[in-house]
Amino acid sequence: MFRKIAAGVAAVIVLFVIVVATRPSKFHVERSIDMAAPPQFAYAQVNDFRSWAEWSPYEKLDPHMQRTYEGPRAGVGAVYGWSSEGKAGAGRMTIQKSEKPSVVTIQLEFLKPMKATDVATFTFAPTAAGTKATWEMDGDMNFVSKAFSLFVDMDKMIGGDFERGLVSLKAIAENTSKTSVEASNP
Repeated sequence: MFRKIAAGVAAVIVLFVIVVATRPSKFHVERSIDMAAPPQFAYAQVNDFRSWAEWSPYEKLDPHMQRTYEGPRAGVGAVYGWSSEGKAGAGRMTIQKSEKPSVVTIQLEFLKPMKATDVATFTFAPTAAGTKATWEMDGDMNFVSKAFSLFVDMDKMIGGDFERGLVSLKAIAENTSKTSVEASNP
């Protein structure tokens, strides 16, 4: 009887390992929103980490989060670090690419609660009505991440945050654009 139970448990473990091992080794999450503002207004908010507190959903996870800034205020080489005892964990972001007003690429280094290095890319494409802003994140998945993804959908988990962030970014970009137009046409 014990042998049958042990063989059954071993078979389940082997099956689980096989299923996890065959999961994709990379993930991609992407969300977009249309804005009634030229690209430079949203780009400016993303390109300066000090502006993220106004629109990023991650800034609201812990009101006691510690923040540090290094390098230039904006653009390539700007660094933002955070540390939290709460849901935000700890990590740092570094702007790797900044092409005004169309692209900002950021290396994300998560240190807590789990270590990971991912890439976030923001693109701002002009449209007839203003801008299509897109927030993407790409990363590698190790065995533990693959196992986690069996129970939690990365796209749903992160995508909702991206949607909330883009809605806030849209409001700021549209308001800033409107204020700029009003100031230039007294």
